[in-house]
Amino acid sequence: MTKVKYPQKRNYRQRAHSNPLSDHSFDYPVSPDVMDWTKLYPRFKPENEVKFCDIGCGYGGLLVTLSPMFPETYMVGFEIRVKVSDYVNDRFLALRQDNEVYHNAGVIRTNAMKYLPNFFRKGQLEKMFILYPDPHFKKCKHKWRIVSEGLLAEYAYVLKVGGLVYTVSDVKEVHDWMVEHFTNFPLFERYDPPAEDKAAQVLIGSTEEGKKVLRNKGQSWTAIFKRVEDPHLVNCAGT
Repeated sequence: MTKVKYPQKRNYRQRAHSNPLSDHSFDYPVSPDVMDWTKLYPRFKPENEVKFCDIGCGYGGLLVTLSPMFPETYMVGFEIRVKVSDYVNDRFLALRQDNEVYHNAGVIRTNAMKYLPNFFRKGQLEKMFILYPDPHFKKCKHKWRIVSEGLLAEYAYVLKVGGLVYTVSDVKEVHDWMVEHFTNFPLFERYDPPAEDKAAQVLIGSTEEGKKVLRNKGQSWTAIFKRVEDPHLVNCAGT
């Protein structure tokens, strides 16, 4: 039996940050109805749907952890950097050769700040993950952050009511920024997950960035938010 050759990160190195507002060359569907997921998942059936999305998935550590935990759930990582997304893709190709799992996880090189609704229908997703996002410390670059009022509207659109957004940062200011924006947005509320929430249990230790924080004995801050009904629609229904 031929030993599977796994990709090495040193062959896929790229700068840590990328300007999400600059013009990149991406392939993306004009609408979710024409998205061909079979190119990403070899066992994908027409009745299947992608339910989890890891925004800025980095080297894919969270997806590698979640895939065998939720074997019946299709999940995708969005990553803007070319070499990093190539690494994650090659990683899953190798894992699939070496295991009977990991056929439900994949990566797409794209810009979630621009193309999220091109991939997902309204209310399609059950879980979204924003783990250790680029902090973009300078005030003039705060518009590059992956959490903003405009982007929260898109997250609310693709998440089903009751769906969850999991956030983690090792930068307290960025954590506070995300909590403030989600808390002030009318379609999200802070959520305390039950003990049996398997995804919440692996948020910090599964990603490469989280492991680095743990090795350096740093601190990470976690916040989870639930998509709620539009209060205006609820009030209209009650009148």
